[in-house]
Amino acid sequence: MHLSIQNLSKVYQDGKTALDCFNWELERGIYGLLGPNGAGKSTLLEILSLGLMPTSGRVLWDGWDIQKKPNAFRRILGYLPQNYGFYPELKTWQILDYMGRLHGLHGRRLKRRIGEVLEVMGLGNDVKRKVGTFSGGMRQRLVIAQSLLHSPQILVIDEPTTGLDPGERVTFRNMLFDLGRSCVVLLSTHIVKDVEFSCHQMSLLYDGVQRFTGEPVEFMKRVEGRVFETLIPFEEFAKFSKEQCVIAIQERGKEVTVRFIASNDAREIPGAQPVRVNVEDAYVDFIRQCGEEELLDEEVV
Repeated sequence: MHLSIQNLSKVYQDGKTALDCFNWELERGIYGLLGPNGAGKSTLLEILSLGLMPTSGRVLWDGWDIQKKPNAFRRILGYLPQNYGFYPELKTWQILDYMGRLHGLHGRRLKRRIGEVLEVMGLGNDVKRKVGTFSGGMRQRLVIAQSLLHSPQILVIDEPTTGLDPGERVTFRNMLFDLGRSCVVLLSTHIVKDVEFSCHQMSLLYDGVQRFTGEPVEFMKRVEGRVFETLIPFEEFAKFSKEQCVIAIQERGKEVTVRFIASNDAREIPGAQPVRVNVEDAYVDFIRQCGEEELLDEEVV
C-alpha cells in the first residue's frame, strides 16, 4: 500500500504552471495537503483521481503507473470531491445502492456492504431516511460511506469540513483517524487545524510549488520562540497590528488580548509572554513570507 508521486507537473494551454515538479511518498495513514486558493491542490487531486493528465511526471501505486492502468486504480480509489450533490428525495439506502452498482457490486454483497459502511459512519438508524433531512455533518458521513462501498485502499478527499460546525468537524476528524489505519488518506484543505489534529505528515503548496513536506511538528519549528500574547489598550491595536503579525485577538472590555508573531525583539513589547506554537501560527508566517517574496520579485522586475 504505497502511493509514489514523482516529479509531477501540470502546465495548462494558456501557459500557466499549476503544479511544478511535485514529489511525495505516502503509505497507510492520513496526509494533509495545505495551501491557499490557487496553490495547485485541486490540480494535484484531479491528477490523482484520473480526471487530468499530468504534463510530466508520474504517479505509482505499489510500483505500477496509474495512468497506464486507470481501471485498476479506480477499483481501489475512493474520491470525495469538494462539491457532492444528492437528490434530496432519495433515501440513504437508495443512494448507496445506486453507487454500489456503479462500482460493480450486486445482490447480497452490496446489501452487506451498505449495512457495514452505514454502521461505520454512524448512519445505521438512518437507512430509510430521506437525504434532504440530513444535517451537513450527516451528508458528509454519507459522502464517505458511498466512497467506502468498494473497500478502497486510497481515499482522496477535497475540502471535507467546509460548512461543518465545530462539533461535526471533530467527529469527522475522528472518522478519518479510523480510516487511516486501513488505507492511505489524502486530505486537501485550507483549514489548518484539520491538518494539525488529524495528519501525521503534511505537504504545503504555494503557487504550484511544493514548499514543505514533513511532520506538522517540524513545520511549527519555523516560529518557535516567536509567538507571544500580550494585553494592549483597544485604541493601540491598529498601530500594533501594523508593526506585528497578529494571529488572533480577543476583546476584554477596553483592552484586547493579542496573539502575534514578533517581527522584532518581543522583550521590547510590554507584557509580551511566549505561548505554545501551533500549525496555524507557522502557516500564517509562511503565507506572510511568501507575500513579501512576491513584493521583492515585483520590485526587482
